[in-house]
Amino acid sequence: MSDHQLRTRTPAGPARGPRTPGSRAAAAFRAAAPALAVYAGARALGLLVFWAAASVAGKDPLGPLSGRWDSVWYQRIAEHGYRYTVTLPDGSVHSDLAFFPLLPALERAVSAVTPLTLGGAGLLVAWTAGLLAAWGIFAVGAQLHGRRTGVVLAALWGVYPTAFVQSMAYTETLFTALAAWALYAVLKGRWIVAGALTVLAGLTRPTAAALIAALAITAAVTLVREYRAGDGDGGGGIGPVLRRNARMIAGVALAPLGWLAYVVFVALREGSPFAYFDVQAQWGNNIDGGRALATFIAGLPWPAALGLCAALGLLGWLVVLCVRQRQPLPVLVYALTIVVISLIGAGYFGSRPRLMMPAFPLLLPPAVALLRLRTTGRTAAVLAVLACASAGYGAWTLLGAGPP
Repeated sequence: MSDHQLRTRTPAGPARGPRTPGSRAAAAFRAAAPALAVYAGARALGLLVFWAAASVAGKDPLGPLSGRWDSVWYQRIAEHGYRYTVTLPDGSVHSDLAFFPLLPALERAVSAVTPLTLGGAGLLVAWTAGLLAAWGIFAVGAQLHGRRTGVVLAALWGVYPTAFVQSMAYTETLFTALAAWALYAVLKGRWIVAGALTVLAGLTRPTAAALIAALAITAAVTLVREYRAGDGDGGGGIGPVLRRNARMIAGVALAPLGWLAYVVFVALREGSPFAYFDVQAQWGNNIDGGRALATFIAGLPWPAALGLCAALGLLGWLVVLCVRQRQPLPVLVYALTIVVISLIGAGYFGSRPRLMMPAFPLLLPPAVALLRLRTTGRTAAVLAVLACASAGYGAWTLLGAGPP
């Protein structure tokens, strides 16, 4: 070694071994801790306000959270499997095959290893999944616009108008957690992980179709771009492009298997290849292109109709802002597909805001806008007002008669 090399060589620091998966997870958790704390605080406020309102009304606060509406169907599946149907006065038949299996499977598993009832297990799954969803939403926001945006994005999801559903034994938090982490995996180029998470999402809710579409369209665009770029350079060809993107193709091929598996299960059980779609149609969840939505608006008194049209206009403006924000293709496709699926179905109108809740990328433009306020205190004040409004609306809705 020369004298020059000796003079310019810097002293070696302490040897650092490779970071283990545990250390990486701990670092990721520390980074997400502010987002999780804000989210948990918002949901705790919602539960506290609802608990107080239920106590004043003389009602059991746990009933609406784990013992009404869809929660009952999931718990029945967890306890007895798929075997229950209800015939309504109009002759329509509602089958429990309309409900996907992952949540009841988790409820059964948690109840088997803990002293919790199925209802309590459902709440534990939903609340845990809510934290995981907030973490995944933070991760996507931080990846795209920095950690502060990730924190505000998770907070906004926790104060969404129908965020009270995140405290119920429903599938919204579980599905959103799987979707958020699948999108994050795509953004990081981990396609096999994204595909596996989409499989689980496909066993949770039918809206996994939005996640499947996001992965498939992103992959297709990527392959076409690489093929054209390679062809223009004179060294292209579909073979090299496919080999370079083998993991992406495998992830996309894996993605729809969960949803398809359940559709095939229903088909075999009912003896018809279209049985799953027939079951959903019996529940009124068929796709009608938005006709039911238009009919509902037309039947409202004009002040209510104008208010609803204004809300839909605001939704459309959020979509425009997401496009202008140049959100990555998988994130944008996922959010837009969730919105479209929610609006063109013929189901109960009151559930549509809840069905759109997993479309958290719609909240990215407001999150970025909030951070443009002059002080952190103003941003916190806005979030606090939204949290209080969400908590009040949640208590009023949960103590009402209709399902969310």
